[in-house]
Amino acid sequence: MAFPSRTRALATLGAAAALAAPGIAGAQSNITLYGIVDTGIEYVSHASANGAVWRMPGVTGELPSRWGLRGSEDLGGGLAAIFQLESGFNIRGGDLGQGGRMFGRQAFVGVKGPYGTLALGRQYSMTYYALLGSDVLGPDIYGMGSFDAYIPNARTDNSITYQVGWQGLSFGVGYSFGRDSGGTGNSPGQGTCAGQVPGQAVQCRDWSVMLKYDASNFGVAASYEEQRGGTNASANFFDGQAPSAFNSSSDKDARATFGAYYKYGAFKVGGGWLGRRVSTAVVNTHSNLFYLGAAYNITPAWLVDGEVYRIINNDHDTRGTMTTLRATYSLSVRTAVYAQAAYLFNSARAAYSVSGGGGGTTPPAGQGQTGVMLGMRHTF
Repeated sequence: MAFPSRTRALATLGAAAALAAPGIAGAQSNITLYGIVDTGIEYVSHASANGAVWRMPGVTGELPSRWGLRGSEDLGGGLAAIFQLESGFNIRGGDLGQGGRMFGRQAFVGVKGPYGTLALGRQYSMTYYALLGSDVLGPDIYGMGSFDAYIPNARTDNSITYQVGWQGLSFGVGYSFGRDSGGTGNSPGQGTCAGQVPGQAVQCRDWSVMLKYDASNFGVAASYEEQRGGTNASANFFDGQAPSAFNSSSDKDARATFGAYYKYGAFKVGGGWLGRRVSTAVVNTHSNLFYLGAAYNITPAWLVDGEVYRIINNDHDTRGTMTTLRATYSLSVRTAVYAQAAYLFNSARAAYSVSGGGGGTTPPAGQGQTGVMLGMRHTF
């Protein structure tokens, strides 16, 4: 019978302590529940040597489906505690994305203040932030991910990030002790890389840095990211060539980006370059991906946008060019319908797939491919 009495005493003591510290008990805090639900019906020609497919994509439509919680608490002195938990899921089957993780898109906690934001957990790399302004279509099913599937999945486990901004100028840096601690292969094309092991401090390491400037109607950004190899990791160019073995901590997979955008009224144009180099004991290969896009709000409800992509990998003798056109009509502030189409030209040895909506659509080498999708998106 002493245990309940002790519990009541501790509860009373805790309440008294809270009342005695009004600066703590009265701290301002907020939590937001949010999400995106996005899917549709897709047609992909030459999905294999056997022909075309109709399907409901398993990964994305216009924007990847997700739900999440984010919040902050005022700590006083200009400081605030922040957190974000974001779960990706696939509409067609209701299953979790990012290798089946509960919060595979983001999961971090940190402190924000006048001198920047410091956060720890599973987070986007600086490559993601650098491309936000210049990549007009973003993580669309017929976007940059068709040539480099890591781009719409540029996030790492075990990461520490710091970002700071001043009068339009932003700087960010991230460091991961092991980019895939669960070994789930949650970033397509990277295999699995569970993390640091004794005696190999850089195995599965990732670091990235970003610098950008955003004015009222234009912006420029640059970034660099380097990943190290590890057990069961791979480096895939998605061009029909065999993935590169990437299982040594001395192996490197590096990406550099530069992009810019300009806005004039309802019109926006953006473009840039992404260079990638994979260096191992037996492979030293690189590619250059160029992109140029534009968007125009015909009316507040109608948005038309499109983008052209060109990738060149001279070492593999593979090249691909993709053109995407998309139209979105907003039925309300939260709900929109869209139609989009893309065509991808493959060089003789290349086998890039037009669709980033999941596996099973790799064409024969040298085969062009068409993708068409009608979809619906709702945000909350």
